[in-house]
Amino acid sequence: MRIPLRRRVSPEPAGVGGPVRVDARTKNLTKRLRPGDIAVINHRDIDQVSADALVACRPSAVVNAAESISGRYPNLGPAILVEAGIPLIDQVGEDVMDAVSDGESGRINGGDLLVGDTVVGSGIALDHDAIETALEEARAGLSEQMEAFAANTMEYLREERDLLLDGVGLPDIRTVMEGRPVLVVVRGYHYKDDLQILRPFIRDFKPVLIGVDGGADALVEVGLKPTMIVGDMDSVSDSTLRCGAEVVVHAYRDGRAPGLERVEQLGIKDAVVFPATGTSEDIAMLLADDKGADVIVAVGTHATLVEFLDKGRAGMASTFLTRLRVGSKLVDAKGVSRLYRTSVPTWMLVMLVISGFLALLVALATTPAGDTMFQLLGTRWDEFWSWLTGAFE
Repeated sequence: MRIPLRRRVSPEPAGVGGPVRVDARTKNLTKRLRPGDIAVINHRDIDQVSADALVACRPSAVVNAAESISGRYPNLGPAILVEAGIPLIDQVGEDVMDAVSDGESGRINGGDLLVGDTVVGSGIALDHDAIETALEEARAGLSEQMEAFAANTMEYLREERDLLLDGVGLPDIRTVMEGRPVLVVVRGYHYKDDLQILRPFIRDFKPVLIGVDGGADALVEVGLKPTMIVGDMDSVSDSTLRCGAEVVVHAYRDGRAPGLERVEQLGIKDAVVFPATGTSEDIAMLLADDKGADVIVAVGTHATLVEFLDKGRAGMASTFLTRLRVGSKLVDAKGVSRLYRTSVPTWMLVMLVISGFLALLVALATTPAGDTMFQLLGTRWDEFWSWLTGAFE
């Protein structure tokens, strides 16, 4: 399973500087990261979604306290950062998270992060060749990760067989899905492009819009209001939570729901708690299936083995089984934007312009001003024709 790098871009970290932004959780950091900032993260095995979010923020450099590629599997994130020309300093150590304060001015020199003239962290400046070597080693150990994935799948099946097979434990909700299409949006791979392509579908069929954590914000960003928000509420904004959508809080199997406190503090009193072992995107699909949705369209969710592993969670095995449970109802929108792009043929544009012009002429001909204009045009044409024929005679 080879994941080729598209092109070589050798970052030049020396002299790169800017305000330092620190957060152990990459998805939290990207909410406040600005172009030119130095991102300091603690992210083992940087995945594709996190790397895409970092690249979109255009930082001057990324400093990782952890291993960007641990060797567990060939994760995609580091290559994306390097291909975007963003210097990546690796394995700086967790002490850097406390050694620098958020907002301080820092700079990168080789593999060092400096604040003033003080080196607050040292690591390895990863380039294309170093990443390719690490990925080759990771590919060699991929079979072990597949075995672990299979074991996690069986464990989840034992724990949640009643939920998967019979729907036992699914909560009551007020959102009506019976006989309606449902769109489940996760802030994952290609979600922005696919949402744009699906706009005609959303306009014509008016599906139930379920935003999974940050997926609810993704809907709001494109001008849509989520019908339901599902998740542990750690990556969705306060304003989106208050938009009036039904809120389903994903809880641990023992009933603990850390996200419920935040929801209640925002004044949302009728939130539903759903204890389940799997991921939030899983319970969104299970809810839609159980409540009678006729089709479930998934945007930004995980579909391939590399994507499951790239998520970095053993629990991603639940998504594999959930997809089997939902079956033929599920339509994956992943990559629709790459497969199909709306385009209008040139001849149709020409015909549209000509039709508009003819309609304008007809409208003018019915008015006194238009009639006068056509008479003047006719006179000018006669004069031009007389001059032209006279020139040849």
